[in-house]
Parts: sequence; structure tokens; C-alpha cells
Amino acid sequence: MTSDHLKSMVIDIMGIESLNDMQLRMLDAKDRHIILTSPTGTGKTLAFALKLLERMPRPMHKTEAIVIVPTRELVNQIATVLRRLMRGYKTVELYGGHSTDDEIKSLNPEPEIIVATPGRLLDHLQRGTLSVRSPRILVFDEYDKTLELGFEEDIRKILRRIGISHDIILTSATSLDPLPEYLGLHEPKIISDSDVENPRLRTDIIEVPSHTPDKLDALVNLLHSLPANSKTMIFVNHRESASRVYDRLKKERITAGLYHGELDQQDRAIAIKLFENGTYPILISTDLGARGLDIAGVTDIIHYHIPVGNDVWTHRNGRTARVDAEGTVYVIVSEHDSIPEYIRFDRKFDPQYVSAAPILSPIATLYFSAGKKEKISRGDIAGFLMANTQLLPDEIGKIDVADHYALAAVPRKSTSIVLEKIKNLKIKGKKVKISIIK
Repeated sequence: MTSDHLKSMVIDIMGIESLNDMQLRMLDAKDRHIILTSPTGTGKTLAFALKLLERMPRPMHKTEAIVIVPTRELVNQIATVLRRLMRGYKTVELYGGHSTDDEIKSLNPEPEIIVATPGRLLDHLQRGTLSVRSPRILVFDEYDKTLELGFEEDIRKILRRIGISHDIILTSATSLDPLPEYLGLHEPKIISDSDVENPRLRTDIIEVPSHTPDKLDALVNLLHSLPANSKTMIFVNHRESASRVYDRLKKERITAGLYHGELDQQDRAIAIKLFENGTYPILISTDLGARGLDIAGVTDIIHYHIPVGNDVWTHRNGRTARVDAEGTVYVIVSEHDSIPEYIRFDRKFDPQYVSAAPILSPIATLYFSAGKKEKISRGDIAGFLMANTQLLPDEIGKIDVADHYALAAVPRKSTSIVLEKIKNLKIKGKKVKISIIK
């Protein structure tokens, strides 16, 4: 396939107008080892997917590409892009919190592409449920996190088991220096963020004073001052703080989701899906949510706590102003905070008491207790709702289907009527429990 044909095909499949300069540089690179450092939201996943398309042999039930990432959520997002783009290639996801039995079944026949967290990938290699030698391409996404000391032992063991890869690609928004010698990189091609427009140019960074050490009052006032259609992420430094902020917002009748590492995998996944589909206009997150979450339309980032370093600051802010969008970043500052030099404000905003009215979404989400493994698809759910309720096609929002459950966004005002009409009905002959997520 010629380079021009490849570009045309990718543009058509992904529904984009063109590839950006960084993606074109990635495609044109002939080097075996490539390091791509580019701001969040600039299309790094598509960039390394182009190399997979270019360099992968035809599908032969042999694993030729492994993508290693630090979080479960990033596994899901990258696999979704690759399945859309790499038609004809089998892509499998491996991550903790996922059913091991389901994963073992998915590895037969052997997939051409594996997207995995280090721990779960190593687990399958050690169990013998996966046997891979010298894959053609090895990708470390968010490599500055994946290659940190906390993952080093797992990565070393993985590399000893799979052997040498012909091509190695490292991508992230922030760099790691020095790179581990055990990767064996030889004169890697560097594609840096100077190749693309920095999202900082589309981001307004605002200082929000808190007049008390406890920032909750300032946070509530700030949230009430945002436009009604805002999509906001609040970042805190600790799980306990996330729960405390959540409890206060709940008391104020402000609808928000909660996202941190102590939640089980399904609760975390559902929190993200409800934030994506608009049921949650606000998501409270630890820095677990600072990397890799590609959520469209995030308008505002609020730093409830000062981030612990420049890398964290960069990745948090990268959840907004993605691609060509603009975004606003608020930093709540008390007299006890020390502002690091990497935070530079454009202006100050001091929201006073605005309202005690609730902040609610017009969207709600239906939960179905069956998913892909029960042979339920998005089309099945959409058809079921339209056939058995008065919902019109444009009233049914985003439908997400996981392995053993599914979610469907619907107008909040219609939920009681919808549930009443479908509560005793079957989907594809199956009795499925349907409820509204509170």
C-alpha cells in the first residue's frame, strides 16, 4: 500500500479532514526506534497506529504488535481506535480487573495485536496462556509512566520472555530522561512537541482565591459560576479528598461522578461513561484520571489541589483543549499554597456566592445487566428502546456495551415512563435486568 493510499484510507475510516503534521512525520519516519513526545489531544494514538498499519504483515493469527500502557482505561481507549482502524486484525485487551477467563478465551485464536497493562500481560506470559516471541512492533504509550520504577521489574520480565522486537515506539506528552538501557534503543528518531501547536495557546489559566484553608466553599461557588453546559473535571491529590469533595457536592445537590483507584473496575468504567454521555456534568478525580482519558468536550479543569509536579500539571490540563478545542483551567489557591513556577496565570477570578440551586443534567443512564458476552449489541438496545417506548431516535444518547453490561443515555424526564414500559420485556429472548443509575 502506498503512503498516499494509506493516508486516504485512514482519513476516510476515522472521519477526519487530514492528518496533522506530527502524524505525517510519524508516518514518514523510516527508523526502527521512534520517540514521540507531543501534547495531549494531538492524536498520538493515531500516529503510532499508522506505523502498525504500515509495518504489520497481513493477519495470520500471530501476535505482531504489543501496546503496553499504564492504566486499564487507556487499554480500552487504544483498543477501540485500533479495532476501528486495523480492520481484519484481531485486537485483544488484557488488564487487571477484567475477567481472566474471558481474556484466555479471547487469546484463541491468537490475536495479531495485544493492548495491555504490564502486570496482566506478564501474568498471561507466566501462566502460559500467551506465548509471544519477537513481535514485530512494541509500543510503550505514556512511556514516562510505563517505564517508571514501579513497573520496571514487570517490564524487564516481559522483555526477557518476548525477546527483541524489530520496532520500538515510545509516546507520551512528557518525556523521561534518561531512558532505561534495557530497552536497547539505538539512535531513536525523536519527534517532539515542537511539531504541533501547543494546547496552552488555546487554554485560559485562571487563579481562583479561596478565603479559607478549606477550599470547598470556593469550589462550590466556582461550579455555580460556570455555564450550564460545562463539562468539568476536578482534580485532587488524594482519594480521601476525592470522597470529601464528592460528599460536599452531593449535599449541595450538585451532580458529580467519582473516579479513583480504590473503586472497582466496573465502577470506574461506568463513572467515565456517565461523564462522557453527559449524565455526570462533573467528574472528581485523583491523578489516575490525568493520563490517557480521551473524553470529548471537556470544557473546564479545576485543580482543587496544586499538582505535585510539572508532569502532573501537563497531563491534568491535557484533558481539555484537545485537538482544536479551547479550554479553561482553574486553580483554587489558599494562603497556604505555594505556587510553583510552571503555573502561570492569565488572570484572576473570585466567584462569590451565586446560587443554591441544584446542578443537574437533563440526561440519565439506563443500566442493562447483559453485554457483549451475552450477544447484546448497541443496535439491539437502540431497537429495543425505540420499539417498546415512545423515545425517538434522536432522544437516545450514547450507548456503551461492555462484556457483561450495557449503558444507554436517555432524557432524564422520560426515565420513569421508559422503565415502566420495558421492565418485564426481554431483549433478544433474554430476561435482562434494567435499572436507572442513580
